[in-house]
Amino acid sequence: MQQIAFFFMTLVTLFYSIFGAYSDASAKVKFIAHRGYSFRYLENTEEAFTGAAKHGSAGAETDVRVTKDGVLVCSHNSDITLADGSTMEIADHTYEELTAQPLKNLKSLTKLYLCTFEKYLRIMAQNDMICFIEFKGEFSDENIKKAFNMAKEIYDLSRCPLQSFDIGNLIRAKQLFPELPVMLTCDEFDDTVKQAYDLGFAIDMDLHGLTKETVDMFHDAGIEVAAWTANTRADISYCLSLGVDYIESDVYAK
Repeated sequence: MQQIAFFFMTLVTLFYSIFGAYSDASAKVKFIAHRGYSFRYLENTEEAFTGAAKHGSAGAETDVRVTKDGVLVCSHNSDITLADGSTMEIADHTYEELTAQPLKNLKSLTKLYLCTFEKYLRIMAQNDMICFIEFKGEFSDENIKKAFNMAKEIYDLSRCPLQSFDIGNLIRAKQLFPELPVMLTCDEFDDTVKQAYDLGFAIDMDLHGLTKETVDMFHDAGIEVAAWTANTRADISYCLSLGVDYIESDVYAK
C-alpha cells in the first residue's frame, strides 16, 4: 500500500512540475513552503524541508512544540502517528520515546522521525531560506528564549519571523528579542489585526479574508503581508493581484 501511495504521489508531482508551475507576475513575492514541501513529502519533516529547498522555495514554514523533556520539535498537531499506527502526545513524552520508531509516512519510502527545531534551522541556514516559525501550545518565556537563542546561534533572527494567532505571544517575544520579526497569523481583518498594525507587526492572513485594501494599508505603513495557503493557480493569481510579500503554499515554489 505504501509503495502504491508513493507511486501515485510521484505521478501527481510530475504532473504539477510540468503543467502546474505558475509564472510569477512579481519578482518581489517570496513563496514559503507550508510545513515544508508538504504536497510531496510528509509535512514538518527533514525530508519536507530539504525538499522545499530543492523545489526552489524561498523559505519554509514550520510549527513548533515542546516535548516532555524540553526538546523543541516540528509538528502541527499535538500528537504524532507512528509507523505502527499508534499515536503519542508530544507534551507527554520525551524526545527519545517519540523517536523510538519512525512516523507513519504515506508520501515516500523514507523512514522519517520527528524533526527537531534545531535540524529545521540548520537546513534553512544551509539553504539561505526564510523561516516562518509558528509556536503551538503554551510557550513559556524560557522556551521562547531557548528557541530564539538557538536561532541566533545557528542562523539569523532577521530570517526567522515568529508567527502566532495570539498577539500576546508576539508581544512577549518582541520584548525578549526586540530585533525579532513577528507576524500575526489571522483569518480576516479584525481588532487584533488593527492592533498588529498599530504595533508595526506584519500579518499572515488567510487568502480568503485578505483584501487589497488591507494589503495597501499595511504597505503604506512599511509593514509586510503574507497570505496562506495558496494551493491552486487561482489562489496564486489572487495573491499576486493583491501585491503580498509572501505566499505560503503546499504545492508551488514560484
